[in-house]
Amino acid sequence: MAISDYKKTIEQAAMALGLSMMFGIIILGQDFRDSVGRAVGVFMDPLSVLVGVENFHVMLFIMAAITALYASLIQKYTIDWGLMRRTQETMKVFQKEFREAQLAKNTVLLKKLEEQRSSMMGDQMEMSKQQFKPMAYISIISLPLFMWAYSYIAGHGSASLVFPFWGEHILTDKVFGPIQYWIFWYFITSLAVSQLVRKALDIGGA
Repeated sequence: MAISDYKKTIEQAAMALGLSMMFGIIILGQDFRDSVGRAVGVFMDPLSVLVGVENFHVMLFIMAAITALYASLIQKYTIDWGLMRRTQETMKVFQKEFREAQLAKNTVLLKKLEEQRSSMMGDQMEMSKQQFKPMAYISIISLPLFMWAYSYIAGHGSASLVFPFWGEHILTDKVFGPIQYWIFWYFITSLAVSQLVRKALDIGGA
C-alpha cells in the first residue's frame, strides 16, 4: 500500500471517529456523554486535583488552549487557504459585477455572469467540503474534553469564578438561556487563544 493510501485510510478513520463522536453525543444522550466524560477523567482528574476546584477556571483555560492549538493546526494543514482566498475574492468581484449589470439592465452581461456562477460552484463546493472536514477531526479531542468538564462541573456545583467588572458567579449558573458561566468562560478564553495561535501560525491570513 502506497503512502498516499495509508494517509487516505487514516483520514477516513479519523473522519469516521469524529463524526461518530458528534452523532453519539447528540443521539445517544446523557449516558453516552457521561461515559465519555468518565473515560477522559482518567487523564484529566489528576490534573484537576492539583489545580483545585476553587481554581477550575484555570482548568477551563488549559482546555481552551489545548483545543485552540489543536483546532488551529488541523485547520492549517487540512484547508487550502489559497483556494479559499481566491474563491472569496472571485465571489466578491462577481457580486459587484452582477449588481452593476442588474442596475444597468445589461441582459447580455447578466447571462454571461450566470454562466460564470455555474462554473464557480465547483470551487465553492470544494471550499465547503474543506471547511467541514476539520470539524470532524477537531471533535475527536474537543468534545471528550468538553464532556469531561460538563461532568466534573455537575459534580462540583459550588465552584465559582470572579469575572472582571461582573463579580463572582457560580460556574453552573446561567448567563443567558441555557448557557452556563463555565461554558461562557470556556468559549471566551478559547476564542482569545485561538486568535493568538492563528496569528502566530499565519492561518487564514491575506
